[in-house]
Amino acid sequence: VIDFTVVYFEALIDEIQLRKSSLEYTDTIVDRTYKLENSDFAVAGWSNVFAGAAKSIEFNQIQFEQIVGNRDAKHFARRLTERLLSYDFTAQKNPFQELGGFMPVFMGYGIPGTGKSMLIAAIATRLKEHCTNLNIPFLFHPMPDTLISTFQGGSAEKMVEWMKPLQDPSRLIFAPIDDAENNLQERTAHGVSAGVKEVIGVFLRYTEGAYAVNYGNSSIGLFTNLPEMLDKAVISRVQGRFKIDGARSEHDFLDQDHLWWRKIDKTMPGFINMDNPEGYNYLDDQKMAKNMGEILKLVEKPTEERVAEIFESIEKKHEDDDHMFYASLFKAIQKDFPFFSSRDVRNIQSAVSLRLTDFDLEPEWFENPDLYFKKDYDDKYEMLQELMKANMKGLDFSDIRRQEVVRYLDNVATIADTDFKRKVDSRVAQMNIEMEAREQFDKEQKE
Repeated sequence: VIDFTVVYFEALIDEIQLRKSSLEYTDTIVDRTYKLENSDFAVAGWSNVFAGAAKSIEFNQIQFEQIVGNRDAKHFARRLTERLLSYDFTAQKNPFQELGGFMPVFMGYGIPGTGKSMLIAAIATRLKEHCTNLNIPFLFHPMPDTLISTFQGGSAEKMVEWMKPLQDPSRLIFAPIDDAENNLQERTAHGVSAGVKEVIGVFLRYTEGAYAVNYGNSSIGLFTNLPEMLDKAVISRVQGRFKIDGARSEHDFLDQDHLWWRKIDKTMPGFINMDNPEGYNYLDDQKMAKNMGEILKLVEKPTEERVAEIFESIEKKHEDDDHMFYASLFKAIQKDFPFFSSRDVRNIQSAVSLRLTDFDLEPEWFENPDLYFKKDYDDKYEMLQELMKANMKGLDFSDIRRQEVVRYLDNVATIADTDFKRKVDSRVAQMNIEMEAREQFDKEQKE
């Protein structure tokens, strides 16, 4: 009887699929998701999107302490895990969304070999460990490498299939996109495939468009070596961004070596016959920062030349604790960087809000979930408000705003200048090839 019932309804669904284009008044079906309680079964529009569709992918277990340098990136990643874990499954919303400390789309960028893949694994490891301890369902949902299809419309279908599980309110979801420039490349660039354009179109609709639904339980992370190659509209969706620059100090390189040779020393004690450094304990500099203030305390002025010039010219007209300072600054930036828009300003505002919620959850909350994680939404919200008020006591809004504006505008300029330099270098190389070819051709003609 069960088999016959399944066959019958499969045939019925096939019939609906054939006729759906001629149906009217389908809004109540296509713009809603229905989920069966206490199960993974859900229907979105005409599709059963969650039944066995998205399974958590296996990954290497990495701890943050194993990543050398990257203090900014590690701190952001730690905050991300704490915010995701605060999601309330009953209310289907996250108190950090109301407080302004949740970012559904973020980006980590840096040169090759600085730890992007390790950071992805570390975030997934931290989330999985906490989810296991707290008995919370978790989905590690990286974008597949086989997304771009040669068939017209095929890439869009695959992208929708990948994006749909992110709307499942019944589990925590981390969805990294490694080497994001491969699938989210600037659409106006020469030679970009139709498949990439389809993927970007779906990404934009599902992140801040007609289909964008985020309960505060999922986050997409773009990781790239070439942020300047990403589509401008995609970058504008990125609310949190950080540089992944790997080892930068002598202590970082000391610790990188230590992580390598201590394995040998463990296997063959005494074989490593070299002296330890004086006045430094291995891995001390790899400890997590308490807050972003520790990391950004030296950020005062832009490092990008064009932004620094604009910044200085506005400083001559307004004090930086005057609201007109930032209004004038954003207008001046827009003249030099035409793609700078109101969405960028909102992203800066989100970054400032994130700083106001830049506090640790109490350690005992993880040890005893009943103290926080098992409480209802209103109680969680009130508890976080108290932590937020305590955190804000030592903060200076004007300083925080300046730091985040400088950081964001430097990032905007870096991406724009790198993109321009790449195009110039490519053009120069092509001209050199043409000149060399012409000289060689003339030489052969004379002979």
